[in-house]
Amino acid sequence: MGLIIKNSVKKSRMDIQITQEELAEKIGVTRQTIGLIEKEKYNPTIALCLSLSKVLGKSLDELFWIEED
Repeated sequence: MGLIIKNSVKKSRMDIQITQEELAEKIGVTRQTIGLIEKEKYNPTIALCLSLSKVLGKSLDELFWIEED
């Protein structure tokens, strides 16, 4: 059994009506990085998680959580 980090980055981004590119620019990463995070194929650093939280106006708990597979 493994742990999977899940997120609501895409939903949160769409709620404030910004593109992946716009979000990437605001936090200093590439659009591709945002895409990978949204697809749960890349686990961001805590610093990146905090930046996403600030820009998206959500707590870390609202954006990220762990599930068992």
